[in-house]
Amino acid sequence: MHFGKQSWRTFRHGIEREWLVTNGIGGYGASTLINANTRKYHGLLVAAHNPPGWRVVQLAKLDERYSAGGVTYNLAANETGYGVTDSGFIHLQQVRFEPFPTFIYSFGDTAVRKTVFMCYGQNTTVILYQVDNGLEPAVLQITPLVNCRGYHYMTAEGQLDFQQRVIPRGVSLKAREDLPPLRLLCGSGRYLPGGQWFRGIAYAAERERGEPCFEDNYIPGRFEVEIGPGESRTFALIATVDPDFEDLDGEALLSRERERIELLVDSAGYDDPMVRTLVRAADAFIVERRATGTKTVIAGYPWFTDWGRDTMIALPGLTLVTGRFDDAREILFTFARQCRHGLIPNAFKIGAKDALYNTVDASLWYFQAVYKFLQYTKDFKFIQEIIFPVLKEIAESYRTGTDYEIRTDEDGLITAGSPDIQLTWMDAKVDGWVVTPRHGKAVEINALWYNALNVLELLCRQYGEQFPYPGLPERTRESFQRLFWNEREGHFCDVVVSEQERDCRLRPNQLLAVSLPYSMLSKEQSKRVVHRVWQKLYATYGIRSLSPDDPVYSGVYIGDRVQRDGGYHQGTTWSWLMGPFITAYRKTYDYSPDSRRQAASFINPFRDHLRDHGVGFISEIFDGNDPVTPRGCFAQAWGVAEVLRAYVEDVLETGPEPIEK
Repeated sequence: MHFGKQSWRTFRHGIEREWLVTNGIGGYGASTLINANTRKYHGLLVAAHNPPGWRVVQLAKLDERYSAGGVTYNLAANETGYGVTDSGFIHLQQVRFEPFPTFIYSFGDTAVRKTVFMCYGQNTTVILYQVDNGLEPAVLQITPLVNCRGYHYMTAEGQLDFQQRVIPRGVSLKAREDLPPLRLLCGSGRYLPGGQWFRGIAYAAERERGEPCFEDNYIPGRFEVEIGPGESRTFALIATVDPDFEDLDGEALLSRERERIELLVDSAGYDDPMVRTLVRAADAFIVERRATGTKTVIAGYPWFTDWGRDTMIALPGLTLVTGRFDDAREILFTFARQCRHGLIPNAFKIGAKDALYNTVDASLWYFQAVYKFLQYTKDFKFIQEIIFPVLKEIAESYRTGTDYEIRTDEDGLITAGSPDIQLTWMDAKVDGWVVTPRHGKAVEINALWYNALNVLELLCRQYGEQFPYPGLPERTRESFQRLFWNEREGHFCDVVVSEQERDCRLRPNQLLAVSLPYSMLSKEQSKRVVHRVWQKLYATYGIRSLSPDDPVYSGVYIGDRVQRDGGYHQGTTWSWLMGPFITAYRKTYDYSPDSRRQAASFINPFRDHLRDHGVGFISEIFDGNDPVTPRGCFAQAWGVAEVLRAYVEDVLETGPEPIEK
């Protein structure tokens, strides 16, 4: 992907797109296309000190100035409370992603290229400079803005006391006893110590989110690199908190990281350019959890870590479509080991032993992840030895009752939660306000439950065991049809509390009752559901969480936390739902050629979106109202995964055959 000056004609245009590089353990680097930080989450080195968590912003950014022939060119881009104070983006000629972001600055007879990437498995960011100097002797001045705070917070001058020590090739900076020092190492030039603060840098994205938006960053000194007339110079500036890292050969490091990515993409086995882009994107989310020594899935950048629900939904697209079967095994194994009372974790805190289990659907999505794993790998032995006992534990716990009032009612349907407990994916809660109360019998939970029972029955047959719940799937289906179907509206209710109390708002959750391998719906019901969702909820880059006709519909996701959380599931468009929607559409129309062409038209807008917001990634959410502006995380795991899965399986038709039922 290449971008030119039309993408940053103004500062505002230049900050609309963001880039991301990752290191496989939860750390990352990110900023905007013009390298002006607009979030407290932006930084060249956001290190994960307890992978994949405990993220700390250590190097916020680098500001460059280039002096030659008596003229100084400011290449920095910054905004403060006084407005745009540095407009170096005017010298930015092109930005390329090959696959890492490379920024090409051009002024006079000089060009400066800057490539940013991370070393896999290490909290180390490499900024590789390639300078082609003009006919005058020149000096490139590189000024680091450093910090040392959790990425959810911000720093004011005086809150941190940086101790710096000049070392060979650079400087060591320490501000907290509980963290290793940040080392800045430069393969060329000299380091000149200083010590002052860059006050009041403004974060436009935080301002839009109603959050505090001004921060101070520390400037410990600067690097100066002298370049002779007509000289070409290549060198790296490296930011690391890894004490043993000493390699300053930036070109070799870049070659190694490119080879790793290219091998992953080639191993996936696709020639389609969009698929290859999404395979590269998938790699950013598959990371190691230090506490378990196994792989897990980051839900989204820049602020999420790993979540059970997101992991299970994303697993097929991230690991199976991409051919990363060993990673899929590790993830399934990791969550199996953490199963408690039939629940797999919803989220982890600092360590794996401190997990949160407040979800009803993560364990049911686990069944679907296992089904897809078997569909792609046929590795029934691994599932039998490691996973099958956990599946039986989950099913029995859900049948007899487990934590958070999760249980099977006499009618065979799952009921869960209470007015104060949010257990489904629509879980927004602002202080004491439950925004979307969905306690009782939720439509997607029971679609997942029916699917899980059938997957369990399939495995029992495979392993020569008796299915422990004869008649339960049939009873579940009959009750679901009786309680959820709304003939007048032509779709299913979203939540049933009792026969007298039903929430029949038009939401997308019923799509799962169509898209999952085992469905309780008739062909006619499936068509009516898909048509209603398409008619009212489809929004180009995803599916709205509530119909625009609803009186509480919220179509624009901006404002403070109360406004944003209040609209999170009340009309906001979700990218991940495009996967179930496309699968449901193709199933409903029997995978006809016409349905394939229509499914392709649902995918095509994402080709443009991959050049927007998070370049090379798919955003978490979008406004429900046109022009469907991207919001939330600029790189979301289940958005990438489900678009990739649906494209490969339902449009390209290159996925595996279904498991014999």
